[in-house]
Order: sequence, then C-alpha cells, then structure tokens
Amino acid sequence: MAGRSEPPEGTPTGFSGEDEEWRSTVFDESFIRAARIEEFSAQRRLEEETSPVRNRFAPAPESRWGSGLPAQGIVLGLIVLTALAVAVLLGTNSPYNGAIEHTSPPWTVVVPLVPGEEVPGGTVDELTAEGPVADLGVGAAGLELPEARRTEEFGREQVAQALALAKEYAVAATLTPEVLTGATVLPVRGLLRPEQQRQLDRSLAGGEEGPVATGWLIRFDPSVAALADPRVRTGGTFTVREVGAGRALEVSVALVAAYAVRPAEADVDDPASLFMVQRRLRMEFTERDLRERRVVLVGSQVAAGPADCAVDPSRELRPLFAGERPSGDAPEGGGTDPFSVLEPSAAGGTVCGTLRQTPSDGPAGS
Repeated sequence: MAGRSEPPEGTPTGFSGEDEEWRSTVFDESFIRAARIEEFSAQRRLEEETSPVRNRFAPAPESRWGSGLPAQGIVLGLIVLTALAVAVLLGTNSPYNGAIEHTSPPWTVVVPLVPGEEVPGGTVDELTAEGPVADLGVGAAGLELPEARRTEEFGREQVAQALALAKEYAVAATLTPEVLTGATVLPVRGLLRPEQQRQLDRSLAGGEEGPVATGWLIRFDPSVAALADPRVRTGGTFTVREVGAGRALEVSVALVAAYAVRPAEADVDDPASLFMVQRRLRMEFTERDLRERRVVLVGSQVAAGPADCAVDPSRELRPLFAGERPSGDAPEGGGTDPFSVLEPSAAGGTVCGTLRQTPSDGPAGS
C-alpha cells in the first residue's frame, strides 16, 4: 500500500492543502517506476513457490551452477560429452575391431635343384635370347592376370582386387631387385597381416621353427651373388576359388623366374649364368583383408637352381655360377623342369610324386 506519502514529483496541481487528508492518492507513471516492489497478478500468485511480489532492485539470484558458468555452456558441454560417449561405445562394439583373426604361419618347402653338369655361362643377352627363357616376359609384365569373375559370395570387383593383391605380393617377393639383394623386406612385409609380419621377422632372424625365409621371399646371399641384370624374366598363371564355405578367396600362383647372376666380387665383363626359380604360392583373402589390402600367405613351394644340396637354402639362396659344379652328385631321377608351371595342368598348383612300392611276400594275413 502507498499510504499518504507524497508522489515522487510533488503534489499534483488542482488540490488545496486543506483537503490534503481526504484527497485521493494519485499513482502516476513516475511513481510506479520508482516503486521498489512489483505485485504479481493473481494467476502468478497462485503458482507454487512463487512470491506475490518482486523486488525490482534486488540483485538477480545466482544460478545453482555458479555465477561464472552460463546455462548455455552447461548444455553444450553435456552434448559434447554425450557425443563422445556414443562414439566410444560404437567403436568398442564395432564388428571390425572386436574380432581378432588368428593367422597361422604358412607351410614352406624349398628344394635346391642340382645340375648334372657344369653350369653354362655367357652374356645376359646370350643367356636370354634362346630357349624357353626367350618366351618369358620382363618383370611384372610377365605375370598376366586372368579375367575376374564373381563367385558365389564375392563380387567381381572383390575377385579382381584379390588377384591384384596376389600379383603385388608375387612381384614384391620374387622380382623386386632391392628384395632380391637383401637390401629390404618392406615391400613384402607391408602386404602381410600384422601377425604374419611378426612371423616373417622371426624367419629372417633364423628361427629354427616355423617357415623358412626363402619361402616368404626370394633373396640371394649378397656376399656371394649379385644380379647381372636387374630385369627378371618371368611368366606365370593365377587361379581363384572360394574356401572356408565362402569365408575367403584363395588365389594360387604358379610362376617361373629367370635371374641373370654372377659372383658378388666378379667384374661386369665376367660371364653371367641363369638361376631359375619355380614358385607356387597360395594366398587367402577375407573381406576384411581386401578392405585393408592385406595378404595371408597360406603356403609356398620353391624349387631353385642351379644350387648345391650341401648349402642350406632356408635363409638365403646361393647359386652355382658359370663353370661351377655341385660338390656332390646330382640326385637320380628325371629332374625338375622349372618351366613346367607354365603348362595348363600346373595351374591348380598340384604337386605329384612317385610312390616306391615296398616289396612284400604277399597280403597281410596270408
């Protein structure tokens, strides 16, 4: 209630002082503005926990979050924290991050091919101009990929990618000069799954167990042999099939490579010789491998010569050079033709041998 106090701007004109006690109290605009309190409406006063009046000049109450932290900042922070929590949850439950694929080491077989006579020599042009070597391509161009066709579980593009990765591995592990001379293994290692990368490292370190290093890649002992020509003559075939009930694609590679080599300390004018390698590789690719551009080497078979059976070929290859002979006699038999992998029947990568019949007096129990 205003009572009988004077208006802030004095007594309004038109009233005598004698009637002051009985005159009506006047509330003009300036009086209302100067009032310290504001009375709320009846509806507002009926709301719970609401005071019927408001002090116009009282300081605004501090937020329960503190005066230095606006409500908008609190809301924004909560949104950011929620987004981070969702991202972490999705990453933890991702099917690609949760599944750890165990990768077995590949089986490897390395067989030295012992010559039956003295190793012939000559210039690089003389060695590669005649015979089956003349029909081989040079480098990666000699490995032609077949047309990619879709399978039951994999599309045409996936099959093409698997073939391309298989060729990339074959080139890195068989034709790359820096790998052949032992300067690096990165072109091969970088294509493998992480678990097989560690397996390769152990093989290169000379571990007694597990696959041999020359099953993973072809490399010469740099203290013994040097490339007379960095261009490797090669040819090969590729086949694809599904394995594991459609879980993966298997690519089989059968190739032959001809290297012109000479002794490491020889002069460039000294005669070179051909070192032949026959390789059969088997690789697998799951959908995840194709996305991550990874190769799983399942198996590798190598037959290489001319070489000496008395020399261990597991870590590095040591060729016999022009004019040299093996320390022992060559094994009996028809020998191995490195170019046999180019025949149509070799595309499947099947290796056959002869089973010697064991003499016996007759069927058991007779």
